[in-house]
Amino acid sequence: MAVQRILRSAPFAFIAALLVAELLVLLMTPRSGLLSPIPVSPQDWFSAAQLDRARSFSEPQRWLAVAALILKALVLAALVLRAPANLRGPYRHPIIVSGLVGAGISILIAVALLPLGALMRARSVNYGLDTASWGQWGWDAARAAAIAALIAGVATIVAIALIRRFPRRWWVPASALIVLGGVLATFAGPLVIDPIFNRFTPLGPGATRTAVVDLAGRAGVKVGSVYVIDASRRTSAANAYVNGIGSSKRVVLYDTLLTKFPPAQTRLVVAHELAHVHYRDISHGLIFLLIVAPFGSWAAARCLRVWGPRDGFPAGPSSVPALTAAVVLVAFSITLISNQLSRAVEARADAYALSLTSDAPTFIAQQRRIAIQNLSDPQPPAALHWLFGTHPTTVERIGIGLAWERGERPDGTPR
Repeated sequence: MAVQRILRSAPFAFIAALLVAELLVLLMTPRSGLLSPIPVSPQDWFSAAQLDRARSFSEPQRWLAVAALILKALVLAALVLRAPANLRGPYRHPIIVSGLVGAGISILIAVALLPLGALMRARSVNYGLDTASWGQWGWDAARAAAIAALIAGVATIVAIALIRRFPRRWWVPASALIVLGGVLATFAGPLVIDPIFNRFTPLGPGATRTAVVDLAGRAGVKVGSVYVIDASRRTSAANAYVNGIGSSKRVVLYDTLLTKFPPAQTRLVVAHELAHVHYRDISHGLIFLLIVAPFGSWAAARCLRVWGPRDGFPAGPSSVPALTAAVVLVAFSITLISNQLSRAVEARADAYALSLTSDAPTFIAQQRRIAIQNLSDPQPPAALHWLFGTHPTTVERIGIGLAWERGERPDGTPR
């Protein structure tokens, strides 16, 4: 009997979900195509002024981000412990009202975090990294909050309906819908959400387009569409990314990358992004979601049984604060674990880019330059990087370039 209570407890389900996520990371972490980085000291590659500037910007930003996480947790905890009495109803349409409560909680959190976000943004402006006006920033924040509230409202309606229909096993269909939602978001995001915030222009004929076609041919991949995003409207930072699946798959380059970086360095960034296409990293991310979603949903369900109201009434608006807190906690914790996999995948993409271009000096120069341009800390605190880092550190990436330069080669990549 005691064993059954343990197996049904929220802590057991939560730990089980994290262990499954960690096991998936171990199984899915690349075993080939990697280069062991040569140890690098930041002082050997960056001047004292550059390091001081990067750290004076990055360190407060990191702690402000941590403060935002703590504030979000406090808001959710307060809602769970002291949920407004009128959430108990009665309501004629409790499922619809639940959706409104879910959207309201999303907006409440966005408003609570707004001062910290404004402070982080003000620091970015002071350092020349953020180039948008305050009006543009506010408009972006409002649109992002509205989209998040809409998603939260719809998700809450679906979840409460499932809980009322399947009180003990609602997490089973919920996990299937989470995976379906992940697939739809990955496909539709580039087509529906991204254009709300930025303008995307197909990359026209020229040296960069020729380099993309050439590299894609060498990598043996269908690159899909290649777009340039008008990032300079908001930031001086440079970046690139791959998103979408199927017909929505695309490589996106910041216009700041094209205007501020030499063509050879831009070519290496493109090669890195093509590596994600070559290795089907987006699809593998969806596979990760497919396997971990049932365990995460189960953990959220067990947390809801402990944190939610115990008045004997069917799930409704009064259940939403606990449901939201449970989902946020589980999703956040699993994301921290999956960051380990992300770092390995990004390191493999770096090695693949070197294999496609055979240009380690330019790779190293590009890593230095993008760190300086983006005010990135070349070597952030190890504990924070282990928790939150999605890419190798700059010194690790320089070390990968040095390993290639010294003759080391990854297995399973093109020669």
